[in-house]
Amino acid sequence: MEPLKRLTVLSLEQATVLPYLTYRLAHDGMNVIRVEHPVYGDPNRLVGEKVLAEERMNSYFLCINAGKKCITLDLAREEGQNLFKSLLRKLKVDIFATNQLPRNYVKLGIDYESIKAVVPDIIWLGVTGFGPQSNEAAYDPILQARSGLMEMTGEKGGPPQVLGIPLPDMGTSEHAYGLIMKALYVRENTGKGSEINLSMFQSSVSWLTVPITLSATFQKKVTRRGNTHEFFCPVSVFRTQNGFLYLAVGNDRQWKSMVCLAPFSHLNIPQYEKNAGRIADVSALNSKINEVTSAHTTDELVELFKSITLPVGRINPVRDVIADPLVAGSLITSEDSKSGLKLTLAPPPYMTPFLEERGLRLSFPPRFGEHNRDIYEGVMGYSEEAFRLLEEKQVI
Repeated sequence: MEPLKRLTVLSLEQATVLPYLTYRLAHDGMNVIRVEHPVYGDPNRLVGEKVLAEERMNSYFLCINAGKKCITLDLAREEGQNLFKSLLRKLKVDIFATNQLPRNYVKLGIDYESIKAVVPDIIWLGVTGFGPQSNEAAYDPILQARSGLMEMTGEKGGPPQVLGIPLPDMGTSEHAYGLIMKALYVRENTGKGSEINLSMFQSSVSWLTVPITLSATFQKKVTRRGNTHEFFCPVSVFRTQNGFLYLAVGNDRQWKSMVCLAPFSHLNIPQYEKNAGRIADVSALNSKINEVTSAHTTDELVELFKSITLPVGRINPVRDVIADPLVAGSLITSEDSKSGLKLTLAPPPYMTPFLEERGLRLSFPPRFGEHNRDIYEGVMGYSEEAFRLLEEKQVI
């Protein structure tokens, strides 16, 4: 949408939670400028393989930073803070975001009141681990542990396990995306900006809808159960001749259709007619189903179950997900004009007008301080001499 392309985002970001948010905003065509310390930069630049044979552009960093610009600035220094205020004005910043610890807000001059004094209608976002009153450091697995997500993940009777994706990071990013869009709507209608404080911990706990209600209201112990479902059976992973599939029987009618299939007809017994009976014998029933599925290929079973409209899905390795017709046509690409490296990036959750008009292409993830000269000289009007002096003093 054209109005979104007119917005500028300045983000003092590092790690994953905020970079993924601004990556999503870049999908909408917003002018996203990430701010990094001129010496230390984003630690994620150093994570993964050095695929470009250059510093601070390692593989992990490349995954969620396409479509952005990057400048460096030392906000711990008075000169850096004055320059920051000038940036806010000159760039006409609409959204400022940070995932610094709250104790650094005032010290760095990035607290809401300080920025609001420069840009009265600013939308200010502070993402913290445990809320603006806490300075406790938080990494995604720590949040998974404390929020109960890890307690819910793993085999029944086995140890807790970390999720396959960083949900506290990326889930918080999605919550932040929605809050920013709401704040933009409010500003459009009232002219007023917003202060948004978002806790990654609260965001993570909010996903535990069923576990919290069952535990707090009905005093049920809710914990990990492996691949099965607490209320429906058979709902689980089953082995095939050449892989795995996930089968989900959600009601007695679907079960009746399943046992009408020749390979499963021996399971058409009174004990299993109702879901309660199947749940009561879940381990034995799943074992019997595994005996059947192990004798057939994944493709054979998928076609068989689809013929009776039974929900089933092959468990795909990532390479097969990429090749899925529903995915292959919506992958984002980003090509480096310097090295020729062409990145394939995950598809957006929905096709934005900006990505559509760009043919699903985004600019390459920015190198460390890549846009310093463009912004400090081109936008701010610094002379070559003044720019070099800022570099020498490591203000930028």
